[in-house]
Amino acid sequence: MPAQDLRATQWIKSSHSANNGDCVEVAFGTDRVAARDSKDPDGGALLLSPEAFRAFLHRVRG
Repeated sequence: MPAQDLRATQWIKSSHSANNGDCVEVAFGTDRVAARDSKDPDGGALLLSPEAFRAFLHRVRG
């Protein structure tokens, strides 16, 4: 999704993230979760259903 469509979105990143800009930021909506690269906030975002995001986290966390 183009970044301009998510301008008003509140983006967050993990408190475990370093300040070097190599982070994944997420934004939670009522029916979707958006994820983007903090190094390129204007580069677009991946949109996932809440269920798909939970599955993603489960796989990432191992």
